[in-house]
Amino acid sequence: MNSSFGSYRSPKTIALVGKYHSLEIAESLRQLAEYLHERGISVFIERETAEHVGRQVDLSRWVTCGFNDIGAHADLAIVLGGDGTMLNAARRLARYRVPLVGVNQGRLGFMTDIARSEMLTAMDDLLDGRFTAENRLLLDATVISEGRETDANLALNDVVVDKGAIGRMIEFELVIDGEFIFKLRSDGLIVATPTGSTAYSLSSGGPSLHPTRTGIALVPLCPQGLPTRPLIVKDQADIELRITHADDPRVHFDGQVTLNLRKGDSVHLKRSEYSICFLHPPGYSYFAMLRQKLHWSERPKGT
Repeated sequence: MNSSFGSYRSPKTIALVGKYHSLEIAESLRQLAEYLHERGISVFIERETAEHVGRQVDLSRWVTCGFNDIGAHADLAIVLGGDGTMLNAARRLARYRVPLVGVNQGRLGFMTDIARSEMLTAMDDLLDGRFTAENRLLLDATVISEGRETDANLALNDVVVDKGAIGRMIEFELVIDGEFIFKLRSDGLIVATPTGSTAYSLSSGGPSLHPTRTGIALVPLCPQGLPTRPLIVKDQADIELRITHADDPRVHFDGQVTLNLRKGDSVHLKRSEYSICFLHPPGYSYFAMLRQKLHWSERPKGT
């Protein structure tokens, strides 16, 4: 496994991770596994992926294993799915510093930027050393309740504190680097990385941040105070959200892990010591990707 992206070499062992509970990826996964085998690569298939896809295609010739074994032994992981699949793989593999490549089998695919029709051509480029490496920061989130840590998670996209299932605003205090910033009544707050700035944060009026830039976006959800607007803070900031009034507050990590909170709880956020490396095919452009996914510069239909 490569611990430095700058010293990345042609991989000897590659893990394949598929979209959760999806049989649509079966043929692509089998085709990719056979291609890599023919190139002399040892192939691992993530266990849950193999359990579900194996119902449709024969994967018995490949080694199946969990994320811990992938992290310990794989030089690279290829994710076949959408952004949700990539988010899950990134959180599970970040501490092992395994680079990720995404083949889009989902919808938008902001992070899975290789089209299924171009998959094998892109793999040729990758294995021959033609790729662009891009490092993405993650957030460390810790929940404090009654003075003790009750949970901790990583997030690649965002951490969201919100009002939960009750249709009432929550009230919380924002503290940055020990300094009180404001008390806010709102539906919640999104704390987004540059990677997550084009997700929920963007839909809520937040700014788009280039993924290679440092910074964290704080985006209020439906704030009662109309002058309250999104903030961008340094990526090294220590951020604390203190719940001062709420009926059913919750915290969400990348929209995939949810925890219940209580009045008096706090969520502490900082840049993680771990990061994740995405490998992109030749010609990749972040702005070209945004132009395509967000339909920039398109003429309205009928004009």
